[in-house]
Amino acid sequence: MATTPTATSTVPKSLFALTWPLFIDLAFHFLTGALNTFMVGHVSYKSVAALAVGNQVLDLCITLFNFIGIGSSVVIAQYLGAGDKPMARRVVQTAIGFNLLVGAVTMLVVTIGADSLLRLMNMPADLMADGHIYLTLIGICLIPEAAALCMAAALRAHGHTRDAMYVTLVANIITFVGNALLLFGWFGLPKMGVAGVAVSTIVGRLVALGVLIWLLQKRTGIRLVLRQLFVWPREVLGKIMHIGLPAAGENLSWMLQFMVVTSFVALMGDKALATQSFFFQICLFILLFGLSIGLGTEILVGHLVGAGKFEQAYRQLLRSLRLGLLVTAAVVIPAALGGGHYLMGLFTDDAEILALASQLFLVSLILEPGRTFNIVVINSLRATGDARFPLLMGLISMWGIAIPLAWYLGLHLGWGLVGIWLAFAADEWTRGLSMYWRWKSRRWEKKVLVQPLAESTSAPGLAGA
Repeated sequence: MATTPTATSTVPKSLFALTWPLFIDLAFHFLTGALNTFMVGHVSYKSVAALAVGNQVLDLCITLFNFIGIGSSVVIAQYLGAGDKPMARRVVQTAIGFNLLVGAVTMLVVTIGADSLLRLMNMPADLMADGHIYLTLIGICLIPEAAALCMAAALRAHGHTRDAMYVTLVANIITFVGNALLLFGWFGLPKMGVAGVAVSTIVGRLVALGVLIWLLQKRTGIRLVLRQLFVWPREVLGKIMHIGLPAAGENLSWMLQFMVVTSFVALMGDKALATQSFFFQICLFILLFGLSIGLGTEILVGHLVGAGKFEQAYRQLLRSLRLGLLVTAAVVIPAALGGGHYLMGLFTDDAEILALASQLFLVSLILEPGRTFNIVVINSLRATGDARFPLLMGLISMWGIAIPLAWYLGLHLGWGLVGIWLAFAADEWTRGLSMYWRWKSRRWEKKVLVQPLAESTSAPGLAGA
């Protein structure tokens, strides 16, 4: 595989150096959905509901793509920690090529079966037309999105979290400008509604893909050669799948769970559906504090276990978890005490929606610390190679606790959205505490995928936060 003389793969030596670009990157990524929701909300709350259901399908597709991205990120980090850069490069090529195939298949399924997918989600009949247009158009960007996820994961695993952040910023600017032009009809352009949102999102992601290809070569020395992308060594693909398939299973299970519960919400009416959409967008910004710490910890732990430094990895997770819980509490408490209500006011002035959302922000006091607990520990378990236990617990908790409890509290007892989100909180805490027990047991030490090379070529140790 070709390299350039100036390529480097130096990994930052602190959690903060990795995490702050991840935080901003994730914020920009979440901002894409928030911008779409915010701008469409000023046109029609019913269009927001149509967008929300369509985005559930899109998020499910991205979850499928992520199973290769997550798996490759862990394997790359472990190989870099072990000092084996050629194998790390081979993992990058294999991951991108395989995900292109997954993206092509997914695009065909979404574009051909858009109406069937929307009906499965109990899309109201008067919203089907908007939902169909949005979903079929957005399906176009699934192939570039699949490749881009792997490229961004490779850059992060090499420690270049700042570059991935800049790419997401560029995509957001393009999406925002495109929305303004095509949604509101600025400069005499036609008002395209949700179709305009889809078109601007597609353009933003295509530009992001081009920038990622350039950055991958500049920062890591990896050039994408067509014949290498579609040669998948069994050993490399097997290690990616060892992490990626369980991670995909868990993430897919969460998305399917959320889709099932969203179908419960759809039965409560379009205002409940719009409220959940608005609230979920704000929840993502609360979530990103814990998520960025979790991803930064994953990179550190992957390098540490690849280098055989298990005790450092063990202690790094405990430090990261404490930090994640403190930061989440500092964010969620002001939101529950009234800040969330003002944020919701940016999306809508509907009194009924604002009243419903205010109740949900109180539930977030229970939900968000549990979610952070869960995310930070699961990411570290995956980084060691221990990916099957999170999948098993996820299946048990999501389908045995979250869905039945959401139906019972939300529909049967009539608690509405409050009951739905209390069920989510019960699921997050069940899984989080079980993940913590797994980490404390140190069984993950036997799951590492690679062995360090000779001491002279092994990666230097990484300091904690």
